[in-house]
Amino acid sequence: MKKVRVENAVGMVLAHDITRIVPGKFKGVGFKKGHVVREEDIPALLQLGKEHLYALNLPQSRMHEDEAALRIARAISGPRLRWTTPSEGKSNIISPTDGLLKINAAALTRINKLDHIIVSTLKNNFPCRQDQIVAATRIIPLTIARKKIARLEAIAAQGPAVIRVLPYRPLKVGAVVTGSEIHKGLIKDEFDKYVGRKVRRYGSRIVKKIQVPDDTAQIARAVTDLINLRCELIITTGGLSVDPDDVTRQGVRQVGADIIVYGAPILPGAMFLYARHQGTPILGLPACVYYHPSTIFDLVLPRVLAGDEITRNDIAALGQGGLCLNCEKCQFPVCPFGK
Repeated sequence: MKKVRVENAVGMVLAHDITRIVPGKFKGVGFKKGHVVREEDIPALLQLGKEHLYALNLPQSRMHEDEAALRIARAISGPRLRWTTPSEGKSNIISPTDGLLKINAAALTRINKLDHIIVSTLKNNFPCRQDQIVAATRIIPLTIARKKIARLEAIAAQGPAVIRVLPYRPLKVGAVVTGSEIHKGLIKDEFDKYVGRKVRRYGSRIVKKIQVPDDTAQIARAVTDLINLRCELIITTGGLSVDPDDVTRQGVRQVGADIIVYGAPILPGAMFLYARHQGTPILGLPACVYYHPSTIFDLVLPRVLAGDEITRNDIAALGQGGLCLNCEKCQFPVCPFGK
């Protein structure tokens, strides 16, 4: 720091906050630490009684925190993401749309291992909303070496963007509601209330729903009908337990679908089935979707609608964080479930 007359301080960086007081009305920061002094600031600074400033003389080799935050945000953000003007050195990164947040975890870790730089994000695969803050960044000191920001930019350029949002696709969805008790009208069909509304919430629509008894051939025929209707996602409910009468899996297999996984380390949702038929995903939902507010369906549906590929390894990895806390008031997705 060095003492500089206000008139000679243009272009320098304030080393501390300068307080502004309006008697009886206001007391607070008039100029923040880190502010780059401009010509138009001089009259206001003189009115605050500041004839001299203690300012930083920033060499070309170093960068102010605001410039650094903008450089970092630009480097780590994928297409369409936007970022805020830095406040106190921090810039927020904002999703432009409803979509699935994707984090390049390896690159993020490398960046956060660089001294004096931080990038903080929501968890990978978070279902974010338009205008939601999904990450924030800043440097720890007031200034940083330009070469360090260049190192960060090199890391960010090596692979997929550190932060991306995959927008949801509006899909044509077909549904097969299994269960002889529903087919015969012995109990009410609650598909639209518990499953259909979640599909619609993400911008997709149910184009046809077929009710069938617990019969392999009829389940297969219903799935085939939906495939012929060119449904882009097929959802089945029920018929996936260990009961011998539950034959949904056999019906899905009979149409020639490739069953990726049957059974998932998620509670609620253990009896989940995920299959594909010539690129069309088929989600077999266990009965828990009719009772629990958040299940494996809430973890998988956003990924399918965002076009994110789901593998057997992905399902297995859901075991860590896959135990729902069954909170009295469900806060999903603002909770640890599935993360």
